[in-house]
Amino acid sequence: MKAPHRYDDNPCKPRHFKPPPCAPVALDEAAQQTLDIGRTRLLVTAGLFVVAFAVIALRLVDVTLVKPAGEARIAHTTAGKAAVSRADIVDRNGVLLATTLSSPSLFANPKQILDAREATQKLVEVLPDLSQSEVYAKLTSDRSFVWLKRLLTPRQEFEVNQLGIPGFQFQREERRVYPEGNLIAHVVGYTGLDNKGLAGIERGFDDILKERKQPLQLSIDIRLQEILHDELSRAVQDFSAKGGVGLVMDVHTGEVLALVSLPDFDPNKPGTATPDTIFNRATLGTYEMGSTFKIFTTAMALDSHTATLASSYDASHPIHIGRFTIHDYHDLHRALSVPEIFEYSSNIGAARMAMDAGTDRLKDFLGRLGLLKPPVFEIPEIGAPLVPSPWHDVNTMTVAFGHGISVSPLQLAIAASAVVNGGILHPATIIKPPPGFIPAGQQVMSTRTSDDMRRLMRLVVEQGTGEFAAAPGYVVGGKTGTAEKVSGHSYAHKALLSSFLGAFPINDPRYLVLAIVDEPHGTPKTHGFATGGWTAAPVVGHAIQRMAPLLGIPPVDENAPEIRSALAIDGVQVKKLASN
Repeated sequence: MKAPHRYDDNPCKPRHFKPPPCAPVALDEAAQQTLDIGRTRLLVTAGLFVVAFAVIALRLVDVTLVKPAGEARIAHTTAGKAAVSRADIVDRNGVLLATTLSSPSLFANPKQILDAREATQKLVEVLPDLSQSEVYAKLTSDRSFVWLKRLLTPRQEFEVNQLGIPGFQFQREERRVYPEGNLIAHVVGYTGLDNKGLAGIERGFDDILKERKQPLQLSIDIRLQEILHDELSRAVQDFSAKGGVGLVMDVHTGEVLALVSLPDFDPNKPGTATPDTIFNRATLGTYEMGSTFKIFTTAMALDSHTATLASSYDASHPIHIGRFTIHDYHDLHRALSVPEIFEYSSNIGAARMAMDAGTDRLKDFLGRLGLLKPPVFEIPEIGAPLVPSPWHDVNTMTVAFGHGISVSPLQLAIAASAVVNGGILHPATIIKPPPGFIPAGQQVMSTRTSDDMRRLMRLVVEQGTGEFAAAPGYVVGGKTGTAEKVSGHSYAHKALLSSFLGAFPINDPRYLVLAIVDEPHGTPKTHGFATGGWTAAPVVGHAIQRMAPLLGIPPVDENAPEIRSALAIDGVQVKKLASN
């Protein structure tokens, strides 16, 4: 008889509670596949949770410790994208005129400022140009981001950092810098905080400066610019004038080597400029140029063969036409030859010369010289001439001596360059051409007319109204101009625009120099006179004396036979003018 079954006798659980391994339960194929899928899903889910928690942790660190939150972060990114690199601007010799530097800008998160009043007081002590009330208002606002000061200097950045105020941070921005400051302001212009060109070359070449890597090279010679600026500034101060214009041009290429407009401004601080200082008198201003226009009237009469150097016109009495009376500053009460009309600057003689040639010839000649439409030039601030319309006989007479028509100083220089260089009109440019480049020009008058005009312009300096423009050794020729400025519907007799336009060496001209003094007042030294011969002519003479050596023009004996012969006016007796 078998013993009864006991628990301990269970084959799957032997005695001493040390059961042998049980045989595994076999799973069918479907159950095994389901189990594998479950395990995979668990692993993927766990991995996603790990990644999610890691991202959240990194974001918390970034927001609280590294970057400003919310609005400040957006402002930081936007400011970084706004900075646009620009090419340098240099003069014809490579002197730096404009460049871009990276500068810090200060902003704050008002929500991180612990004591707004204390922070304001400390910041204003370091940056005294800031308004205390404005800074405090910004630091107590409910915003997360406020600009406090843009484009600090390295010293200012250091001093702000030394304050150790939480909530103050910096953003790097690009800043346009002009090493020559006021000296070249109206040429180079300036940019805004977004590095967009707002005036001058910066505006005219805005897209090009953003794209190019190499510097933009101008035709300006900063050495000549400084000389002209210095001489013109002295004249404006000496004669208590309102302003002035100066220009130097290569008569064979049209290159502008110097361009000055006074008063000027600091392009590094355009916010301090006023409408008067920022206005470019040399290119944008248009004025009645007075007797410098007799250059064109006389050239027109000679070129159209309605007059020769031996011709004479009655200047014994003033001309009365309608309600106008034309008279001379130097009344000689006799007939004057063409050289005398030019030397003495006779309004009566110029008016009769123009009428003898006719209105159509005068208009056509002025049009060929580009005086009846705006010039093409790289600086965008360009003035349009004011031309009579309709054009009557009285306009022909007054235009003959530079009244009743307004042009810019730049236009005057372009046209006068053609008169002295052999009769070829070259467009003005302020960009240096490539080496060996010969600019195309348009023949607007005969070479003989140009030769005769150079003789007349030399006569003005030797014994006429432009004696004070003489620069011994450099054979200067030119023409004075004195115009009463328009005031309402009449002329202001004491508000003068006094000018001198000169070229040298006039026997073989290479450069033209123009100086204009706006509303000068006579002095005891000038016996109370404020005309072009007394105020502007000396500016040109002194400037040429200083410029010529830099331009490689050696002094010569002005009385050398070859020079005297080239400038002689044969067959015409011309008396020296008694005074300027």
